Amino acid sequence: MSEGDEQDDSQRTEDPTPKKLEEARKRGQVPMSKEVNTWFLMLIGTIVIVAMGPGMMRDLTVIMRDFLDHFGELPGLTGLGKILWRLFSEVLGILFPPMAILVIAAAAAPFAQVGPLYSIESIKPKLDKLSPVAGFDRLFSKRSLFEFIKGLIKVAIIGFVSYKVLQPYFVHLDQIVVMPVPELLKEMLAIFSRLMTAILTVLLLLAGGDLVFQRYTHMQQMRMSRQEIKDEYKQTEGDPHIKSKLRQLRMEKSRKRMMQNVPDSTVVVTNPTHFAVALKYDPEAMDAPICVAKGQDLVALRIRQIAEENDVVIVENPPLARTLFKAIEIDEAIPPEHYKAVAEVISYVFRLKKKL
Repeated sequence: MSEGDEQDDSQRTEDPTPKKLEEARKRGQVPMSKEVNTWFLMLIGTIVIVAMGPGMMRDLTVIMRDFLDHFGELPGLTGLGKILWRLFSEVLGILFPPMAILVIAAAAAPFAQVGPLYSIESIKPKLDKLSPVAGFDRLFSKRSLFEFIKGLIKVAIIGFVSYKVLQPYFVHLDQIVVMPVPELLKEMLAIFSRLMTAILTVLLLLAGGDLVFQRYTHMQQMRMSRQEIKDEYKQTEGDPHIKSKLRQLRMEKSRKRMMQNVPDSTVVVTNPTHFAVALKYDPEAMDAPICVAKGQDLVALRIRQIAEENDVVIVENPPLARTLFKAIEIDEAIPPEHYKAVAEVISYVFRLKKKL
């Protein structure tokens, strides 16, 4: 690594922004553990073999026995082709379900890690990948060395666990091989189940560690310098689409917070269809009623719906609703010039609640 690269890496002290992570995702750069994918596929494969293996062997045995029993009665080439095609179809019908399960599992494992991911960038041909020098650098990079060591550890673990699980059976190997075929298959399936359970248990720890390492490495590679963050902020703030989206998000957040205040309001003054203003008044804590929510058209409709659901009094007063909608903002007290009109509404609400 050159001095400039080291200096550049030393300046990347900040966590990546959501924008940079999203751009990396579009390029197909996501933290994915191949060990987790392999482990999940081995798990599903083991379950398929243990659960479906005996039935598949039984069905395949019946098909092959029927074929061999009638082998001497085979017709000419035309009839033979039909029989072979039927044999192939029957065998495929038996093998297709487990094959389909494994294909789905192979697609589900990456999806579970990173979600839906479609990136053209990751499959585009790149000239630097064809460079012998770049290929040599990748071959002897830290990542390649790590993968090589991880592979050796994986092989050693599988070998050690396999030996420990199979060791007790070595003594009785002469008895196992002379078993009748049905009993032999049953015993082999039991041994296979014990072996794969032990291997999968150990490899789960390796896969979990690799997943943590891959995510940590990805975040380290995505780290940014303070200057990069400043440049991104300037670029983002200048993008009209980004600004529009941010403004929309702020409005949605504000509207959601506003709607949460409606159930606590004292009264909702409506137009009744175009405007709605929710007022809250506590004589002991407030000098004047305040506006906790207001809206027009669909927002006004939603305010009225929430008010009805929470037994908040709704008063239809079109002139007052229009005036208050234009005169005050959220969390503002009503202006003095509207005290009289609002006081009449509040008094009506208090009298109504006393009767109830």
